[in-house]
Amino acid sequence: MGIFSRLGTLIKSNLNDLISKAEDPEKMLNQVLIDMQNQLVEAKKQVAVAIADEKKLRKQADDEKKKADEWERKAILAVKAGEDDLARQALGRQAEHNTILAQYEQQWQMQKAAVDKLKEQLRLLNDKIEEAKRKKNILVARQKRAEAQRAIQATMQGLSDTSAVDTFSRMSDKVDQIEAEAEAETEMGQVAGQIGAGDSLDSKFKQLEGAKAADDDALAALKQRMGLLGPGGKAPAQLTAHDEVVEAEDVKK
Repeated sequence: MGIFSRLGTLIKSNLNDLISKAEDPEKMLNQVLIDMQNQLVEAKKQVAVAIADEKKLRKQADDEKKKADEWERKAILAVKAGEDDLARQALGRQAEHNTILAQYEQQWQMQKAAVDKLKEQLRLLNDKIEEAKRKKNILVARQKRAEAQRAIQATMQGLSDTSAVDTFSRMSDKVDQIEAEAEAETEMGQVAGQIGAGDSLDSKFKQLEGAKAADDDALAALKQRMGLLGPGGKAPAQLTAHDEVVEAEDVKK
């Protein structure tokens, strides 16, 4: 029996814990305030009924007082008229109404005390409701603040998770690799440009040499026509400047 008792207690505590977790404080407080407002409405109705009963008793007591006074007036009138028996009867009626008046007065006093007490309780209930409203606003603000702190804490825990750290580390290594590859490609491009420039320079010199050889051949042919070159395209061994001028004039002729 002890085991089953402990098991029942454990199950009950777990159920209470689940119920507690499932409760939304803001919704629960709103519902409590609604219930208190309904109670206040019912209490006002009861107080209104009690006040009406008190006023009714007061009116009945006043009516009995008027009737007693009226029979007293009649008794006085009978005495003045010499009708003592009639006066006794009138005084008897007055006594009856005074008795009823006393009962009404007693009931009215009790009812008035009850009404005053109900009014005080109604005022206290209204004050409690207003206080509950203020507390509800404070509790809801505390709840929202706690929920925000919990959400921030959960986010921070997620950021400090090993998987998240590993992901950032892996992505950092990947970015480093991409940057290194980009720098290597840039450097290779520069080397290829330099190699291409060397080939171009050599080609320019070859073209220049080819052009110079063609110019030399043209110049040699011109000199051959001018007779400035000897046989085999060579210049005479001894040829003065004067002879060159004379020979040039002969060629012109």
